[in-house]
Amino acid sequence: MVEDGGEDVSVDTLSTEEWLSRAQELVPTALDKAKAIKRFPGRWKMIISKLEQVPSRLADLSSHPFFSKNALCKEQLQAVTKTLAETIELAEVCVQEKYGGKLQMQSDLDALSAKLDLNLRDCGLLIKTGVLGEATLSSSTAANSSTEPDTTWNLRELLARLQIGHLEAKHRALDKLVEFMKEDEKTVLAVLGRSNISALVQLLTATSPRIREKTVTVICSLAESGSCENLLVSEGVLPPLIRLAESGSAIGKEKATISLQRLSMSADTARSIVGHGGVRPLIEICRTGESVSQAAAAGTLKNLSAVPEVRQNLADEGTIRNMINLLDCGLLLGSKEYAAECLQNLTATNDTLRKSVISEGGVRSLLAYLDGPLPQESAVGALRNLVALLSMEEMVSLSFLPCLVHVLKAGSLGAKQAAASAICRICSSVEMKRFVGEAGCIPLLVKLLEAKTYSAREVAAQAISSLVTLAQNCREVKRDEKSVPNLVQLLDPSPQNTAKKYAICCLSYLSSSKKCKRLMISYGGIGYLKKLSEMEVPGAKKLLERLERGKLRSLFSRK
Repeated sequence: MVEDGGEDVSVDTLSTEEWLSRAQELVPTALDKAKAIKRFPGRWKMIISKLEQVPSRLADLSSHPFFSKNALCKEQLQAVTKTLAETIELAEVCVQEKYGGKLQMQSDLDALSAKLDLNLRDCGLLIKTGVLGEATLSSSTAANSSTEPDTTWNLRELLARLQIGHLEAKHRALDKLVEFMKEDEKTVLAVLGRSNISALVQLLTATSPRIREKTVTVICSLAESGSCENLLVSEGVLPPLIRLAESGSAIGKEKATISLQRLSMSADTARSIVGHGGVRPLIEICRTGESVSQAAAAGTLKNLSAVPEVRQNLADEGTIRNMINLLDCGLLLGSKEYAAECLQNLTATNDTLRKSVISEGGVRSLLAYLDGPLPQESAVGALRNLVALLSMEEMVSLSFLPCLVHVLKAGSLGAKQAAASAICRICSSVEMKRFVGEAGCIPLLVKLLEAKTYSAREVAAQAISSLVTLAQNCREVKRDEKSVPNLVQLLDPSPQNTAKKYAICCLSYLSSSKKCKRLMISYGGIGYLKKLSEMEVPGAKKLLERLERGKLRSLFSRK
């Protein structure tokens, strides 16, 4: 892409046909003068070869149905005419040898060759990409259109200008496009096509920082719209976005990183970001970036960590240490939340990565992050992934159980469910079960049996079924007035209720108490258990027999 600001060709009263005639008249003159020059033969030979292509491009333009009605076509002919006039002028200077210096003339000839390249390319684009048919027609044609508003035609011309002309013209087009996006993003998205996306992606690599910033602002809006991620990626947006995240201006980094965050929600794109070397720049932004950029970079790394096969790559680049640092010192709560989610993903299946998080001090940082008014699920989930590798002494020294109690009291439903799941994982010994019971988890787990989701009720019942095997814990469950009613409700035979096997286990331990058995019967336990027995759910028949014996004794004692 030629990045020459150039001077605008003055708009006058000449028609498109008259500009075509001017250009056609200048071509033979420019060729004759160029062929007569003896100095700088290599450069002039290249210029001549390009001049010889001009007539065919002009013929292609003039044969298009919208040739005379299209503003872009007229502007392109003006640009071609200007370049041909410059060619004639430079040729005369070379013939007369009146140039200031050899190096300056070589530079001028190279610039002329680049302008001819741009003219030829833009003429071709006007034909090949269908821009002539899409761009603004004359005002009367647009006004008479009953199928598309005038604003849409103006937008089509604006998008076409991203592909046609010198860089300064593209810069002005970008300014207007940013305004369009703010006013009516929906219309812009409806008009965008692959060629427009491709033109925007190419502008991400422009030498002008202003152009790059404007372009990445538009790209960011497109990515966040959620309607053209696949087009952006297929047109090669990832490498330039990663380069901007690495070495762009503050605005460029921010918008590039936000774009990567959105695009990385696709697993395939996440793999591509890692493959293009995107991890290191993201980690650097997490370490040194401004608050918004830092949060977006952390969000992107969180998205990448959701793809199992790239987790080791992330760890090798230092992601674990940086996520722990964010938990400790992140500028925004969002950055810390993303860091916790990233650690949760990284520790989901890999013991090596779990050990790395523990050795880097991740457990302490996760616990400190959870010591807030609304503990989040991701941090509890990360801890749940790590507990199997922690000794009881480590958990006690880190105040692990008081943290779980805090989560069960104040956390979101997802956080409470993750805490209950962590309890299930640590209750592998009698001593650990005693510690959990003494920490005050049991009443909170009983309350969690009333949760709105089946999954939360199931994991709460599972945790209680593990804890009640210890006598002192079983006594505490019996003392809780809500335990039996809540557990009986979990005998519901519907397929969605996945907690019934754990409820049967809990109630079997509680059935040693006459009071609990009477409560089970009064809350309809026998009816539920009959259905579960017929379904051959393990333990249902045995518990049913106990309750029915208790019911018979109660009847005889009344007589």
